[in-house]
Amino acid sequence: MTVNVLPVSPALGAQITGIDLTQPLSDHDQQTIEQALLAHQVLFFRNQNLTPAEHVGFASRFGGLHRHPIYPSVEQAPDLLLIDTALTDLRDNAIWHTDVTFLAAPAMGSILAAKVVPAYGGDTLWSSSSAAFEALSPAMQNLLQGLTATHELVKSFPIDRFASTPQEVLRYEKAKADHPPLSHPVIRTHPVSGRKGLFINEGFTTRINELSPRESDTILALLFNHISRPEFTIRWQWQANDVAFWDNRITQHYAVDDYRPQRRVMHRATILGDVPVYDATA
Repeated sequence: MTVNVLPVSPALGAQITGIDLTQPLSDHDQQTIEQALLAHQVLFFRNQNLTPAEHVGFASRFGGLHRHPIYPSVEQAPDLLLIDTALTDLRDNAIWHTDVTFLAAPAMGSILAAKVVPAYGGDTLWSSSSAAFEALSPAMQNLLQGLTATHELVKSFPIDRFASTPQEVLRYEKAKADHPPLSHPVIRTHPVSGRKGLFINEGFTTRINELSPRESDTILALLFNHISRPEFTIRWQWQANDVAFWDNRITQHYAVDDYRPQRRVMHRATILGDVPVYDATA
């Protein structure tokens, strides 16, 4: 079967055909996916009815998997995060964010499988952090070089929404203690491609450390608004058994919360990454 990589927007995104993800991945197909991910930042596969074991097996080809400290996992598949509107308040997904930047080494990527989708609505948007950075003026790029920003788990996971029972309170307090606020560079250099991208996000970033609070709020508001511009983004209309694989190091995404009371169920594997760095020479 011939593997095809079909770009779906100028900024980012490609659909991959000719690969059956329910089967063990060949080295050649893995290399094709890795190269396409570097080039297009988010990849889409239609008609992939993955079992949890197949999902974990596919994701594990690209690295170790992260277990989320707050979200529930798929039954008998602790490495798969369960995103189910019948179980969890998912308002925190309806905001531009990069996954788990509250970690010292945030995710390299995420692989999301659509299990139950609404008849309409429930799309996800991705934005290219590199396209957004490259569109900034040289003066703004220079201003941001070398700055760092604080990322906090509690910004997207407030206790009043994620700890309503004594057991949940204990889990929440452990998650908070295990993940104190930490800093990452505002501009991140991609460890493979060398492209630079904005590494701040509305979901977890609380301030730019080297600026005054007022300056930080102003610059972050500008950047959050900038990265959501349509020319940097793609919008995917889910079908059941779609799979999306995105490079978490250089993208942000937004899950549109417009479909209630319809149900939406997704399984996500989150692939461990490396410590973000800014390399001025790259």
